[in-house]
Amino acid sequence: MRTFLVLLLTAFWPLAGVVAQPYPSKPIRLVVPVPPGGSNDVLSRITAQTMSPALGQPVVIDNRAGAAGMLGAANVAKSAPDGYSLLNIQASFVTNAALRTRMPYDTLNDFVFVGMMARAPLLAVVHPSLPVKNIRELVALARARPGQIHHGSPGIGSHTHLSAELFRKMAGIDIVHVPYKGIAPALADLMGGHLQLAMTSPPSVMSQMQAGRLKALAVGSVKRSVFLPDIPTIAESGYANYRAEYWWGIAVPAGTPLDIVNRLASELTRALQSADLKQRYAAEGAEPAAMTREQLTQFITADIARWRRVARDANVRLD
Repeated sequence: MRTFLVLLLTAFWPLAGVVAQPYPSKPIRLVVPVPPGGSNDVLSRITAQTMSPALGQPVVIDNRAGAAGMLGAANVAKSAPDGYSLLNIQASFVTNAALRTRMPYDTLNDFVFVGMMARAPLLAVVHPSLPVKNIRELVALARARPGQIHHGSPGIGSHTHLSAELFRKMAGIDIVHVPYKGIAPALADLMGGHLQLAMTSPPSVMSQMQAGRLKALAVGSVKRSVFLPDIPTIAESGYANYRAEYWWGIAVPAGTPLDIVNRLASELTRALQSADLKQRYAAEGAEPAAMTREQLTQFITADIARWRRVARDANVRLD
């Protein structure tokens, strides 16, 4: 019996060492569901680099673009819930859920939301030749020229598209949507005078605004942007309930142990207080936006319902 017990302990001793390893004991993967280079990717890299030292392991970016962000999200949803696979979530994560009935994952039940990273305002920009200086004048012009103002977006059902549809409905105007395969070609046509309006993120158009190739009318956030303090909000321009903005956060697969989720949430909150991170976020036109996992869950649930109503009212469907 003594010999048997010795052999049993010898067999299980290596496993006990593995179980006892503290988290994290190896590199962590942060899946970004878009190609490298855009604000989504850049903000994720800044956050990952800031969180890594306190975690004691590198947080490595894994770009998995495709299917409007659903490819990367599905990859994380199906990953082991051990804290080593994280997902960068953003506005399109919500609009996908609002518009689609068939998805490779359940948006609310296949993930645990760790926390929000950042927010940036949506920005309404027009071609400089358009004879308007603000939202009120844009609405007046659209009413005088129904169907003659065209706005571009990265595609049907995109966050940009739905934001413009929300504005169209609230303002009671007839403007025409032109979908593109990405925001870059839409902005190129806007600067070329083939479009009159686009709603996009500040980093996408800041240099063109400074060069006079585009004119900003308003931001879609609840309050004015600290980076563009002279540009009014759409809400203060006469549409008090209008809200459309860009945001970014982190999620993990459902079933991830609570102590690991709490550790990630704690390190994310700590990272968002870093002066270096704030400065690097600002270069992307974004501000840190700490939010608990409970708050982020409520935010996402409410936003899905909100954009679903907008899509229904605009008769926008993807499947």
